[in-house]
Amino acid sequence: MNAAYKTSEDHFQRLARLLDLEAEAEKLETIRSLEKMSPVEAEAAGSSLINLVIREEDSGMGGKILLTFGKRNENLNLPYSRIGNGSPVILSEEGLQNKNAPSWRGTVGRAHKETIQVAFAQWPETDSDRPTFRLDRSTDEISRQRQRLALESARGAKGTRLAILRDVLLGKQNPVFDKIEIPNPFNKKLNDSQNQAVRFALSAEDIAIIHGPPGTGKTTTLIELMRQIVRNGQSVLAVAASNLAVDNMLERLVDAGENAIRLGHPARVTPALRTHTLDELAEIHPDMKLARKLTRDAHSLRKQASKYFRVKPDPNMRQSLREEAKQLLNEARQIEDSVTERIISNAKIICATATGLDSEIFAHRKFDWCIMDEASQSVEPSAWIPLQYANRLVLAGDHFQLPPTVLSPEAIRGGFNISLMERLLENPKADISRLLNVQYRMHQDIMNFSSDVFYESSLQADETVRTALLAARDLPAVKSSPLTDSPVHFIDTAGASYDEEQEPDGDSKLNPLEAELVIKKVHELLACGLTSDQIAIISPYSAQVKLLREKLKHLDLEIDSVDGFQGREKEAVIVSLVRSNREGEVGFLADTRRMNVALTRARRKLIVIGDSATITSHGFYQRMVEYFEAIGAYHSVWEE
Repeated sequence: MNAAYKTSEDHFQRLARLLDLEAEAEKLETIRSLEKMSPVEAEAAGSSLINLVIREEDSGMGGKILLTFGKRNENLNLPYSRIGNGSPVILSEEGLQNKNAPSWRGTVGRAHKETIQVAFAQWPETDSDRPTFRLDRSTDEISRQRQRLALESARGAKGTRLAILRDVLLGKQNPVFDKIEIPNPFNKKLNDSQNQAVRFALSAEDIAIIHGPPGTGKTTTLIELMRQIVRNGQSVLAVAASNLAVDNMLERLVDAGENAIRLGHPARVTPALRTHTLDELAEIHPDMKLARKLTRDAHSLRKQASKYFRVKPDPNMRQSLREEAKQLLNEARQIEDSVTERIISNAKIICATATGLDSEIFAHRKFDWCIMDEASQSVEPSAWIPLQYANRLVLAGDHFQLPPTVLSPEAIRGGFNISLMERLLENPKADISRLLNVQYRMHQDIMNFSSDVFYESSLQADETVRTALLAARDLPAVKSSPLTDSPVHFIDTAGASYDEEQEPDGDSKLNPLEAELVIKKVHELLACGLTSDQIAIISPYSAQVKLLREKLKHLDLEIDSVDGFQGREKEAVIVSLVRSNREGEVGFLADTRRMNVALTRARRKLIVIGDSATITSHGFYQRMVEYFEAIGAYHSVWEE
């Protein structure tokens, strides 16, 4: 393990300080972006929704108030917005946006064209008879608070499994591994490295890491591990950084016949899996009928109290009605808590995001294992949240792909963007990880550069993909051509004046001439018989993504940033590098882990477009261009 910290106090105080810096940076960015704009501009930018009225009222789990908003003008739909399912929001009354005006934090439940439903912990009380509201996208204060509490819990742990895990993860104790007999795998198609990873993880008493490079079947391996654990009569808390990754695990578990339950707001869960959520399972429990009636009665009393305030000012009656409503809500909450506790206690596998774990729900539940997918994308405080509820930890991910997203430069300097997984792997002497080395996604020529640079040339392409090209029997519609008969194509725009440009109203970069070349290649692929859903375009720059989306909006193409395409794949991928300048500045192309993601999304055809004169000022890209030349994939733009 890594060298022990002076004290656990030092480590957790540092993390808490960096967490506060990041929380403040998030808050300032949100405030600044809103302060720059009028309400109309904020709505146009997708950060706010204005001129809203309450259309419907309902109740939800945990005594939540569910309010459905629509435009005051019923003929208007809601505009495009970055406020979507699961977004944390702040509700305020229009015309009262000042520091002393009341506001209410909530979470978006369902966002539709005409309406948006938001869950609140308390009823938004206003003095207006017919108030008009505004919703603003907010920072996730609940997740930050859970991270803080988890750090404090780990720091102060004594004589518990959490204390032992803490000391192992800080290098104060050595991890323990036991020799165990492993039954035959459920999945007979696992390769040797996957089976070895499962055996190694099951032998861990404290911590194990499964390192899964692109396309190596990491999730498949984790599902096998979880099924083996359940067969042993043990329980699993399966977490990940994103809702998408959690849903992916849940879907695979359900398909395998495992009894798994998904925690989290149903709005954050894909529709096909909502019947497996705690909320949905609790809702159909017989005891919940009474809880719902009590909640409805409580909301009715609250509305009466509000009416007494506006129509017949009677403070005593208003207070009495509110107290009665509060009592009914408490009774409803007790019933809900009892139902959820019974469901949770009977589940062998619980799936959730790491920051979505509620300490109240797990007050009386301990899991034998915590398995954390996307561990390399989570800041360390997030990893300590599930550790409070488990006896052993398995981290899975790839620290050579996307790191955690951190806004604060000061927090980055302090190492806040280093995940727990990456920190543990910094010590080469620590034998706590196993590498998955067979990939099932891409042609070997697409794979080899990434394998050489990031994985010590250890990756192998499975026989099913090793030589797979677009012009192949299993893609009969695709015609043979120079473009489809080769796996990699690098187009060098050096010397052609494909100059980058600054985004007019932002900080991003774009390259219009390079975008035109991208579009040309898209049409060539389509002419060869590919369908638009087999092609993707990736660019590290949001302005280039925006430009390409506008120019290709008539096609059903996926065009996204590197971050937006993590974990995804397509038959053909075009990567637009954008940077082209005389100074040789590559900007955040220097984050080679992001480029590792971009270069490993294609199954059969990778097209990279860039200016070698600019990008080869960085050693990584010098090596990349040399690799493309070595495999005969280098082409000048003058050949186009």
